[in-house]
Amino acid sequence: MSSYRFCRSDDIALLADALNRCWSPYFPGEPAVTPASFKRSIRDLQIWCSSCMVAFSGSDPIGVLIGAKRPSGTLVHKIAVHPDHRRQGHGRHLLASLGSKLAILGPPRIIAEIPETLAPACELFSASGYVQESLLTDYVLQCEGPSNRAEFPRSLGAGDHDAGFVIPATVDDLAANDLLGEAHPQVCWERSVETLTARKDDIEGLAVASDERIEAYVLYVSSTGEIVSLRSFIDDGGARLKQLLSRLGMGTFRFPKVNPAELSKECLQMLGFRPAGGHRLYAATLRQGSGSP
Repeated sequence: MSSYRFCRSDDIALLADALNRCWSPYFPGEPAVTPASFKRSIRDLQIWCSSCMVAFSGSDPIGVLIGAKRPSGTLVHKIAVHPDHRRQGHGRHLLASLGSKLAILGPPRIIAEIPETLAPACELFSASGYVQESLLTDYVLQCEGPSNRAEFPRSLGAGDHDAGFVIPATVDDLAANDLLGEAHPQVCWERSVETLTARKDDIEGLAVASDERIEAYVLYVSSTGEIVSLRSFIDDGGARLKQLLSRLGMGTFRFPKVNPAELSKECLQMLGFRPAGGHRLYAATLRQGSGSP
């Protein structure tokens, strides 16, 4: 017989086990979830154990929903049902239960970023009244420049719209210059200002700066080859961004879940990025007291 329950802060080991049982079969290349890695997701993504649910068959986890919550809304970070228990309504029950709770406690907005390849999950959200708001594209950049930054000039060449100097930049530097926060364009949950701030000790950055201001920047995690933010405040045909990207050194860099409102496909392709998958951004606003969109 099946049962369901929301989790508590002392259920981290249970949630890690449920993810390994129910999520990992669909993503065998991902590392196993441990209590330590789950705690990092609490810090980085604002996962709330009270917004997470587990479905059971007896004592065995057969379904799991991981929810992250911020004042702006709730993210269904992961939802999965064990392959042997699909098509029995467990996913819909988990999603509806979270909706009923949020309809009372808030916030009413709930979103999910679902890989395009997970057709059953996309069907679940569509059937549950969620609307696809956008398509988030994963991009890859192959950098071929030398990794020694000393080999690059500190400034852009003549004719590049009076560009400034390339300097190191941190998340704190950008926040101090009001370049993060409300002025930041729409981005995916895992590259939001809240996550950048939580991960700031892991993030490196470079910026093009004039005497008056920062004109462009890139933030990245060198250990994983992930670009987490890329912005220019000057209309220079991408010259400043190209300069910054050339200083990342050799290797492959991922720029995940890019919203078209963040950077256009044409701009990214001009910079050398190529698409490598996508996620559908689903969203709904729950009706108070109903738990459904």
